[in-house]
Amino acid sequence: MLHVDITAALAKSITPTMGIPDQELSSLRTSMRRYIQDWLAERARGEHAWSMDPYNKQLIERVKEAAIRVKAEGVTTVVWIGIGGSGLGPRVIQEAFEGPDTLECIILDSIDPAFLEKYLSIINWKSTLVVVASKSGDTLEPMSVFFLCWEQLQKARKDRAAERVIALTDPEKGTLHDFCLEQGVPLLPIPSAVGGRFSIFTPVGLLPLALLGGDLDGFARGAKEMDTLCQQVQMEDNPAALLASTQFILDTKRGYNVRVIMPYSQRLQSLARWNQQLIAESLGKKETANPIPLAAIGTQDQHSLLQQWMAGPRRMWHLFIRELEKPRLFLPEQLEGPYRYLAGKTMGQLLDACYEGTSQALTSMKRPHATISLTRLDSYHLGQLFFLLLAEVIFLGKLYRIDPYGQPAVETGKTITKDILARGRTE
Repeated sequence: MLHVDITAALAKSITPTMGIPDQELSSLRTSMRRYIQDWLAERARGEHAWSMDPYNKQLIERVKEAAIRVKAEGVTTVVWIGIGGSGLGPRVIQEAFEGPDTLECIILDSIDPAFLEKYLSIINWKSTLVVVASKSGDTLEPMSVFFLCWEQLQKARKDRAAERVIALTDPEKGTLHDFCLEQGVPLLPIPSAVGGRFSIFTPVGLLPLALLGGDLDGFARGAKEMDTLCQQVQMEDNPAALLASTQFILDTKRGYNVRVIMPYSQRLQSLARWNQQLIAESLGKKETANPIPLAAIGTQDQHSLLQQWMAGPRRMWHLFIRELEKPRLFLPEQLEGPYRYLAGKTMGQLLDACYEGTSQALTSMKRPHATISLTRLDSYHLGQLFFLLLAEVIFLGKLYRIDPYGQPAVETGKTITKDILARGRTE
């Protein structure tokens, strides 16, 4: 079971000046109870549609059937095309589950021509499935990359190209929806009321999980069990409410406006970037106060950013994410001289020691941090983690009085970009 520990952010660990006193947490209990009740009432009215995705058994079965069909056709490579949540969420799944016995997964989430040229030239298009994820079908990056890949599929498979595409899009409307109907491309729905960064429990997350051999039922079960916890009105019983309250107090009362999301797991490095996007696009809508997320990774960033975190301005707090059970990869039993202290230890022990060293070092400098621990990195616990962080951002929206849905500032940039391209070629 996933566990959230905020002890190292509390006043009793790092003094009342730097940490959170009990009375400040207590002062939020009544407000948080009301926000949780509001969230439940809003869900009963059909709002927060993403929160019901783990309960959609029919869609889960459709995704399972699609994955079975793909594997039966001898596909060896999946080219996944998406941007934002439609690329970051699948990348988390890829890093957690891709291995030597799974399909190869290539995620194309860039329009850099050098990056694309490399992959277009090495992919065997005769044994490749292309998945394009875009709810509207109007986003420049995924659609331009898709048409590059569509052209390659047509060259390799002629009039059977559509058989090797799956589109994840709005089930009723949109330019990609219409294109797929015209070309006979199979569709899996992204519900109209679910935005890209909230779509991990739709086919955006379910399909890569199924294609890479993950447990869809376990993924949904983990999310549903976390949902039950996130409906508890007592803050201490509700991990999303507790994490949101910690974030809010550290920012608004202590000036820690930068949230460093730092997994100590290489397989979760994109989870930090996924949460970075979730917070930035959902809450980056006020000049006065909102969390500023920063993705990092342990242990690499101990050697690039820890000096700043330890001795720089007190603007950052850390959210560590750990997996407790890890593969047992042993160092040699016989190591001499200055390396003797490493002999016979597992790489997991080394990773844990680095986490504990960073954690204790931050505590010694009165720098707040919290830790999310997963028993192991599997479908069940990943479902819990995703749901926790999604629910947290809803509670943060209520605490900061910010609507977490929509991204109007991003749309401004998209409009300007389309205007530039509509004037004609620039090269």
